[in-house]
Amino acid sequence: MEVEKGKTAKYLKETRPVPKEVTEHLKYFTKTKKTLLNALKEGDKTVPQLAEELKLPKNEVMFQLMSLLKYGFVETGEIDDNDEYFYYKIKSNGKSKS
Repeated sequence: MEVEKGKTAKYLKETRPVPKEVTEHLKYFTKTKKTLLNALKEGDKTVPQLAEELKLPKNEVMFQLMSLLKYGFVETGEIDDNDEYFYYKIKSNGKSKS
């Protein structure tokens, strides 16, 4: 008996559609992620700098940055002059020599 690959996923998609709110939230998250990464292409920035530039609340910028940090898109750099915030930058793909 040959089993159709992806049959369970196909069945679940047909019987349990993704709520529109979830789809819209995912679109917003993806758009915000791209906006943050584009802002960081210009140079290293802190949470307040990004929040001001992107017109987003600091807590939302922090949440998005922590997600990007967790999944390896960004990394922390130096700490600002007031020892309050890290500068965030796009993670370099170069391998370090140990």
